[in-house]
Amino acid sequence: MTDGDAIQVTIQIKLDDSDPEELDALTRQLLDELNQQDVDSVDLTTLGAAPTGTKSADAIALGTLAVAVLPTLLPKIVEFCQAWALRGQGRTVKFKGKVGGQDIEFEGKAEDLQNILSMLKSSPPASSAA
Repeated sequence: MTDGDAIQVTIQIKLDDSDPEELDALTRQLLDELNQQDVDSVDLTTLGAAPTGTKSADAIALGTLAVAVLPTLLPKIVEFCQAWALRGQGRTVKFKGKVGGQDIEFEGKAEDLQNILSMLKSSPPASSAA
């Protein structure tokens, strides 16, 4: 697979009444679990250089992952993240990306999931210039 084949999607985790350490731990848990799925890549999202004196070279955007996945596998990843969110109290997953040339943004609730899956099924595949 080439980078041009993959869709870039941002997944943002939101928690009711959470502290930064809990959000970071859950984000890293989802990162590990997504790495076991059919994704091209998944990484913690960075905000650029970390402040001087910190251990990391990059500042991490808490609760945010960048995922590259084939368009045909995106529904599976959305369903996986939905199931992951339902395993915990107060978890919400928000998706942002571009599918079939259209910007998408939705929260990981059941009705939103059905809407995006319907859109993906009804959209013709994007053609690429050879």
